Amino acid sequence: MYEKYGQFIDGKWSPSSDRGTYEVINPANEEVIGNASKATSKDVERALISAKKGLEIWKKTPPWQRSYIIRRIADMMREKQDILAKWMTLEVGKPFVEAKGEVNGAADIFEWNAEETKRIYGQTVESRFEDTRVHVYYQPVGVVAALSPWNFPAVLSARKISTALAAGCSVIIKPDVITPGVVMEMVNICKESGVPPGVVNLLSGDPPSIAQQLIASDIVKKISITGSSRVGKLILKQAAEKVQRVTMELSGHSPFIVFDDADIKKATEMAIAAKFRNNGQVCISPNRFYIHENKKEEFINLFIEKTKKLKIGNGMDPETQLGPLTTEKRLKEVEELVEKTKREGAKVLLGGKRPAGFNKGFFYEPTVFDNIKDDYTIMKQEPFGPLVPMLSFKSFDEVIERANNHELGLCSYVCTNSMETAHLASEQLETGTVGINTGFIAIAEAPFGGIKQSGYGREGGSNAIKDYLNVKYTHLGIRG
Repeated sequence: MYEKYGQFIDGKWSPSSDRGTYEVINPANEEVIGNASKATSKDVERALISAKKGLEIWKKTPPWQRSYIIRRIADMMREKQDILAKWMTLEVGKPFVEAKGEVNGAADIFEWNAEETKRIYGQTVESRFEDTRVHVYYQPVGVVAALSPWNFPAVLSARKISTALAAGCSVIIKPDVITPGVVMEMVNICKESGVPPGVVNLLSGDPPSIAQQLIASDIVKKISITGSSRVGKLILKQAAEKVQRVTMELSGHSPFIVFDDADIKKATEMAIAAKFRNNGQVCISPNRFYIHENKKEEFINLFIEKTKKLKIGNGMDPETQLGPLTTEKRLKEVEELVEKTKREGAKVLLGGKRPAGFNKGFFYEPTVFDNIKDDYTIMKQEPFGPLVPMLSFKSFDEVIERANNHELGLCSYVCTNSMETAHLASEQLETGTVGINTGFIAIAEAPFGGIKQSGYGREGGSNAIKDYLNVKYTHLGIRG
């Protein structure tokens, strides 16, 4: 399936310099989807040179022309929605309908940034001197190294590629080895939509070695990474040597708070949709469930009742609601965390094992725990799977303090019918994003990102493009 693609450099697809490849596995049946190209250091160097040349073309391209091309990418992604979604389901394992939703979200991001490129506003500041003028304007930061993970390959790559293009930057996208195909298809759409050679480049292969070489290069001026806090810290240390700009969206461990005035039916529906999207392999997945003591039993019973009805299976089956975990490594890590949580004293109310009837695939049942304490490993370590620890609380101040007692601060969720509670919780929760009575967080028009060890910088909204621009101030004397 990968033969027509490979490395995308200077507007052309080609195999790696040594024609090396690696296997990509379908997590639903553990079969080899195909062999994807594996970049060498020579390929990385070629991509860097290509991006440097592409920058000179693209930064001089008028904003309205850039906008037109970026909008065409959005339109073509929607036209090829099923093709992109099939790639994603085969590589990630998520249900096909969920994959189609992600493709639409990625197209929305390109459409949003097609408009943003026309709205890079400068500023005229009133000068203190009669014979001078003060102008502030923005210029592209330069070549961008975009490091994208596997769990949302279309949306997360779209955020990086489209924002770089909108700002007038060239970009080298590095998809994860697990999901090269869907990103290759997206990059090919960029080519078909009229992006000039060298402006968008793709390197497929080993993430650490490729990332290290990209960051070490004087050509790269900005890095955008979505990944774990551990990897983000390593990249930040390396980027510091070059004083490169970095946008980081890193790990999360989101609290999900249900107050006693909440509509429990709606709260459980919101919790299930947010928790089991992509089988919990989501940076903003709710991972710590704090339910008011007056509503805990009702919430848990309804949550389990609804969760039992979720159909587990191959994502290509239209009836599937819960696909496999994406890798064997992820499956083993989830199993280990479940066993550790049980040893620490938790009670398993649902799941806790691989589902019956699956001889192949990295499937794991949705698992609900009770008798959880705040110091358990699962309350500190990001589960990145379908694991649901349930806890109770008595008061507003208590739950806010417990929810904030974590080194990560990406997202939080609140269920309440009180405007006062909603406002106060949103203001006091130490996260970059908050969902009040909705689990729909990542939208093109809003700034997305975290605080604390969940990273910094924002993707989405009008703020994102600023991270891809340099600010220039000119003090102009009008009398020569």
